[in-house]
Amino acid sequence: MAGEAAVLARRYARALYDLAAEQKQLEAVAHDLRALKLLLHDVPELGQLVYNPLISRTEAQAALAHMAEKAQLTKITGNFLKVVAGNRRLPQLGAMCDAFLAELAAQRGEHTAEVWAAQELNAAHLTQLESQLQHLAGGPVQLIVKRDASLLGGIMVKMGSQLIDASLKGKLARIERQLTLSTAQQEAA
Repeated sequence: MAGEAAVLARRYARALYDLAAEQKQLEAVAHDLRALKLLLHDVPELGQLVYNPLISRTEAQAALAHMAEKAQLTKITGNFLKVVAGNRRLPQLGAMCDAFLAELAAQRGEHTAEVWAAQELNAAHLTQLESQLQHLAGGPVQLIVKRDASLLGGIMVKMGSQLIDASLKGKLARIERQLTLSTAQQEAA
């Protein structure tokens, strides 16, 4: 997300952050937003609600209020969702969650690393990965782990603007590029 949409997402996230800080609910709201991100990713019906422009504001607000109640989200988060739906900004909801969590991490001196793994990582692997990333970042790191079978094996890690590709898919792509470049150089000679 870039440009005006990113600025808008950061503004909404900052307003939510300020309100949650004022009411001493930062951790509870952060927990809600992490859960909401998972729901956006894992529940197709929620994605249809968020990205469907044909759903009215009232319908979206009612559906999100019901979802917030079922998911036991805090009142702050529920009201935030109502405002976002009322202002027709639901397509930026994921970016708003990301911006809030990034602001919270920055205030705490923490870093967030998104990890995509071909297979489920066990506790020992997660601990080792977290330790290595903390050393690299120079501070605490929170892992957001997602499974991506298309990687074939290994992992990919995105921390800030840095991307570490230790996946089998990435290694195969690098080998293919090297072979293509080598073949092109031999043909040119």
